[in-house]
Amino acid sequence: MQLTDLGWDSFFENHFEQYRNQNYYAMRIIRENREKYLAYCELGEFSCEISGKFRFDTDIKANFPTVGDWVIGLIHPNEKKATIHALLPRKNFFSRKVAGQITDEQIVAANIDTVFIVTGLDLNFNLRRIERYLTMAWNSGTVPVILLNKSDLCSETEFRKSEVESIALGIDVYTLSAVHKVGMEIFNKYIQAGKTVAFLGSSGVGKSTIINSLLGTKRFKVNEVSELGSRGRHTTTFRELIVLPNGGIVIDTPGMRELQVWGDEEGLKQVFDDIEELASNCHFRDCSHRNEPGCAVQTAVNNGFLDPKRLESYFKLKKEFAYLADREMMKASAIEKVKNKTISKLAKNFFKGKM
Repeated sequence: MQLTDLGWDSFFENHFEQYRNQNYYAMRIIRENREKYLAYCELGEFSCEISGKFRFDTDIKANFPTVGDWVIGLIHPNEKKATIHALLPRKNFFSRKVAGQITDEQIVAANIDTVFIVTGLDLNFNLRRIERYLTMAWNSGTVPVILLNKSDLCSETEFRKSEVESIALGIDVYTLSAVHKVGMEIFNKYIQAGKTVAFLGSSGVGKSTIINSLLGTKRFKVNEVSELGSRGRHTTTFRELIVLPNGGIVIDTPGMRELQVWGDEEGLKQVFDDIEELASNCHFRDCSHRNEPGCAVQTAVNNGFLDPKRLESYFKLKKEFAYLADREMMKASAIEKVKNKTISKLAKNFFKGKM
């Protein structure tokens, strides 16, 4: 397999130049599970581990390899193993805040050309969740496409599609039924040799069924979805990159029950550009869009031009980004205090020794 089949291009070639004459190989991570990796290179597939130096020098979890990353590996061919010594810069990556109270970033997938946001046209359908995914996709620097799967279970497919198009201006939206292979031809537009697409969405929306259809084989197990709430179980338990037989690369991800925001508000501004434009016409520059006089946003709500549920979704995400910024500032301040205290202690010990 050639590196170009795996998505290698001039961007990665330029960054690899410094390693070219050091017996290293460029490898792409195809699976990651608790810091155990599988990676492809020109010589085939290898199981990989992080080198001690890489681990020592890398203190941020987000800077460890993830699926889709290109890494620098030293290969041990007789063992079919490799040691990862460096991570090549990423073109882009989709990330979220880790679950729980810890303020850390989790990279879900890296070096993606298109992100497919998959939603089921059953009881899983949720416009507010789609807005959240779109915000995170734009923040990641990737191109989002929305897939409304399970059209066979919906009697108002075109209406649902128009609802999504109203909150996703300029974004491609498609309906399909993966289980019946209806509408699958749209993937010919996006899945091409050397291009990487990632599938994101909640459990039970049909990501594994779509990928099985693209592969032409039942590679991934598909669980039945409960009719009560249309909730699926995590059929996919780890992220994985797959090279399709006819060219093109797909990344499958576990269903996300929780998608906490990460990054700044740029993605938010793109998804809610209608609200941002309205806000620019408010009487007060610092208008909160709640109950101030001369608020263009509230006027749009009262006139039926803006859905109040969409506005509440905007408020909620904006609040989450503000909270995240505060947490990151507190974390940076705490780290700085520890660093200063350590330096001060070392200085005192040094001068004591001098005396």
